[in-house]
Amino acid sequence: MEVMKLDTKEILTFCLKKGILLDKDVLNLFEEVGDTETVKLVIEKVGQYTRKRIITKNLFNENREEVNAVFSSLPEERQKKIENLKIKLGLSIEIEKEINVQQSDGDKVLRLSDFENVKIISSSPVVNKKIEVSDFVKHFRNRFIAMRNILQEHSELTNLVSINKVSENRQGISIIGIVSDKRITKNKNILFEIEDLTGKIVALVNQNNEELYKKAQEVTFDSVIGLKCSGNKEIVFVNDIIFPEAMLFERKKSPVEEYALFTGDLHVGGNNFMEENFLKFIDYLNGKVPNTPEVDKIKYLFLVGDLISGVGIYPGQEKELIISDIEGQFEKAAELLNKIRKDIKIIISPGNHDGVRIMEPQPVLDEKYAWPLYDLKNVILTQNPAMVNIASRGDFSGFNVLTYHGYSFHYYANNIEYLMKEKAVHKPELIMAFLLKNRHLAPTHASTLYYPYDDDPLLIKQVPDIFVSGHTHKSGVAYYNNILTISSSCWESKTPFQEKMGNEPDFCKVPMLNLKTRAIKILDFE
Repeated sequence: MEVMKLDTKEILTFCLKKGILLDKDVLNLFEEVGDTETVKLVIEKVGQYTRKRIITKNLFNENREEVNAVFSSLPEERQKKIENLKIKLGLSIEIEKEINVQQSDGDKVLRLSDFENVKIISSSPVVNKKIEVSDFVKHFRNRFIAMRNILQEHSELTNLVSINKVSENRQGISIIGIVSDKRITKNKNILFEIEDLTGKIVALVNQNNEELYKKAQEVTFDSVIGLKCSGNKEIVFVNDIIFPEAMLFERKKSPVEEYALFTGDLHVGGNNFMEENFLKFIDYLNGKVPNTPEVDKIKYLFLVGDLISGVGIYPGQEKELIISDIEGQFEKAAELLNKIRKDIKIIISPGNHDGVRIMEPQPVLDEKYAWPLYDLKNVILTQNPAMVNIASRGDFSGFNVLTYHGYSFHYYANNIEYLMKEKAVHKPELIMAFLLKNRHLAPTHASTLYYPYDDDPLLIKQVPDIFVSGHTHKSGVAYYNNILTISSSCWESKTPFQEKMGNEPDFCKVPMLNLKTRAIKILDFE
């Protein structure tokens, strides 16, 4: 058998053109692959997925999810050529048609179906242990380190120093730290207390610098930011604020014309569930509405939480239920979803009404109660939040869709000054942009309940192509740094509680994205 030999010169020339530096150890590993085109494809995709320009062995270990997504998106014949490479890198990414993953104490098993062109590329184990203060300390330390690594990629942060290295008057330095305090002085200046792993320092933003002051107003507690500043160990004066910023350099387009739809907040089981409207939506999906030729090309439907109304969510809720138990509500939801044609993949993540823990990340819907959904062959259940890759094929890596129900949204709508002025509770796309700017779904400790994992699952490590949310019941579509943000409306008419709170929900609006042209159409079933 003839052994193929890698053209290392061609590989290095390819890396040079792409602006990528390749570690010698990695190049040696690549030589065993033998196929030059496969190696070039791996290098290009790893660079795209991780947003790193220096490819080392550590990069593969530190970005396992992204690398797994790269390898699993390769054509089957190329995957076979990198089997030994995967083993040597310590990556186990064999994907089966059906995977059983243990999720808790031994009685609950999550079925992750690897449907064609749909891959779940993020998940967190459900941990049942007593939470201690040390867990939060480790959680925040690790989050800081991850954010610091992201910020260090920003070229604006020149002459970076740790806080303990700020001594006498220093000019033109940069520091990266977590915001442990924020207050306004008598002179209306903003004072931050900034902390890194070496110490704390006070940073002042002068009110006379209007543009900078506006940036400072956007900074929330516990976020990690970069500061360009001058000063000494007592106080530094801020010249600019750099946010971690989730950013894409291009808007991907699929080589094939397919459509993805995004909705959520059905609240099945409540007397406000707009069932007739949802049945109209199902009729549309099944091609029963005339003059809708695009329907056959709809392949993906995302439901981002609050599939059911739940039980005991708030005092007196039982008066608003027509199905009074969770299992019955899931049976009704499954009955409706089962009417949808089976070539549409339905990706479902939980929300705060769905009978799982409120603490994020939320596990997949509990099979004990949601078993009717587990029987639907075209349903894929994910955690909340989740990163799901869709529409990958051949040399196209597909779209990474970040789904998050949005439980933290109201905190920022009510605490960040410019979001309050914009009444962002009615414009969730502004909140989504704020979170992308901070590279975190809940940067402030008080904004949501969460489990303090060592590896923070609410941190946006991998930049998504699409960011989808629900919870606010408001429809919104926008772009932020080339990332498409979509907030879904609801299928629940206005409740007495919403009326009391002054909420103005949107009903039965479904954004439809053409994956080939990126054209967006809002379907209206109200």
